[in-house]
Amino acid sequence: MTSYMATMTKPAMPLLRRDSSHRLWIVLSFLSTYLIWGSTYLAIRYAIETIPPLVTVAIRHSLAGGVLFIWAWKRGFRPTTRNWVAGAIVGALFFFIGHGSLHWAEQYVTSGLAALLIATEPIFILLLGSLTGKEKINWMNSLGLVVGLAGVAILSAEGLSLHASNWIGMGAVLLGSLAWSAGVIVSPKLPMPQDSIGRAAVPLLCGAVMLHVAALLTGEYHQVQWHAVSMKSWLGLGYLVVFGSIVTFTAYSWLLEHCSPTLVATHTYANPVVAVLLGWWLAGEPV
Repeated sequence: MTSYMATMTKPAMPLLRRDSSHRLWIVLSFLSTYLIWGSTYLAIRYAIETIPPLVTVAIRHSLAGGVLFIWAWKRGFRPTTRNWVAGAIVGALFFFIGHGSLHWAEQYVTSGLAALLIATEPIFILLLGSLTGKEKINWMNSLGLVVGLAGVAILSAEGLSLHASNWIGMGAVLLGSLAWSAGVIVSPKLPMPQDSIGRAAVPLLCGAVMLHVAALLTGEYHQVQWHAVSMKSWLGLGYLVVFGSIVTFTAYSWLLEHCSPTLVATHTYANPVVAVLLGWWLAGEPV
């Protein structure tokens, strides 16, 4: 009997370890999206002080995507043509429109206000998901929708001025939030790479190419005075590359494969708290 029980319990141990490891990765991944992404709004503000916004985000995702792609390649990752096409779609939504508009908008709105407006992402995901059949609207998430909308409206009004540039900046952030939400909905339906690192690298690189083109067409590269770029901007850009993209987007991509889009999007409720506190503490932004 003892021998039988020992035989029965042995295979369960690796399974328990795998389950524990899986839960740990979920917790760590959520923490990184909650805390690190909340801090990136201030890092963006610092970076674009002396580097134009589209140049900033293009360099950010080129470096992050390049590092991740080399890492994935050494692990045996070989993207197919279909992977690149899917990556281009996701890269356009996440990085070209989503991050491009956010970086550009922070010229006109505070980092805290930008984070508050990005909190509309779960709302957009729920609405877009209901249209595609991926999410179902019920009384509970409808209540959350109303509360979320009201909260964002009230908190955003606190930092609102009547300047046209402020409104344009807010509109750009909301456009980015909508585009990112669309990316969350469509990415699981696309033939994205199976390799977890490659899945993050391909859209980063595709989005970076689009951003470089946009920076060239808008004349931002001609505006850069590399000798005048401040140390604060270089540190902000470095933080965005390493922590904002390499670490956190890899975790985010993994979460999208293992959790519901609406749950993953809850990071946008934690990010404003981090962004507002850091903006107040380090940059003197109003609370």
